[in-house]
Amino acid sequence: MIRTYRDEDFDTVLKLLRDALVHDTITPDLLKEKLYEDPHFSRDMVLVSEKEGAITGFMQGVTRDVRGERIGYLKLMAVASDNRKSGLARQMYERLETIFRKAGAQKVRIFDVPLNYFQPGIDPRYTEALCFAWRMGFERFDDTTNLIADLDFSDWDTTVMEHKLAKEGIRIRRASEEDRVELLRFIDDEFALWRHEVAMAYRRDPVAVHVAEINDTIRGFSAYNGNNVGTGWFGPMGTSSAARGKGIGEVLLKRCLRDLKQEGNKKAIIPWVGPIPFYAHHAGARVDRVFWRFEKPLR
Repeated sequence: MIRTYRDEDFDTVLKLLRDALVHDTITPDLLKEKLYEDPHFSRDMVLVSEKEGAITGFMQGVTRDVRGERIGYLKLMAVASDNRKSGLARQMYERLETIFRKAGAQKVRIFDVPLNYFQPGIDPRYTEALCFAWRMGFERFDDTTNLIADLDFSDWDTTVMEHKLAKEGIRIRRASEEDRVELLRFIDDEFALWRHEVAMAYRRDPVAVHVAEINDTIRGFSAYNGNNVGTGWFGPMGTSSAARGKGIGEVLLKRCLRDLKQEGNKKAIIPWVGPIPFYAHHAGARVDRVFWRFEKPLR
């Protein structure tokens, strides 16, 4: 039997995910974040399967409007080991795809859910997940990577760099509550998909966001703990195109890494990375995991 998720399923689903996702660490707080703190959480799109009263499968879906397109995302999934190759994952997905179609989704992607995500694609070590994607008609369209930075690599001091930037009229500091409206407006203009993560980073104490000001106007930011809290998660970070090339990004990055180190983290995860050389140079970061991204058009 396939039904919608109930709150009382939480502990069983947590165990199911822990047993299935052997290359990852799933904590109760992290699962709560992925479920209930998703900005588009819909219970109708969270499914479990039951057999003789026991939960044997879990599948979470969400939808997003991204750059003028409605996309359905398969956000998390797991099937108990003794129920695999039974067609259960197919049944659950086909039901979820029907829900996506009714919601107006034009395509479906797996895991790489902007705003609130656990991983930016399928880790190919989860071979069964790859096979499932291909069986369901998905095609691999891109790869991405997570980097990892050893926080003992540096003390991440930025004093000298900040003094130099100050002489050019650039001030970098921790964001305050008074900055929230201006910062979110700046993000809406240039980095709209990162708004939710920055808003979540604002909930930390101290605020887990740093900003760069030029002529008292915010032109850059960096954040951490806006997603996957407790894992040493860095990002997002962005600088206005007109302010790049001045060393602002390096300072914003190092301020966040210093905070993560002071929190007791040994490593920082830099996820879904584009500019690998930037992080390798300034943070000694190395590629840690590679993810394959999958997409299926809904015609």
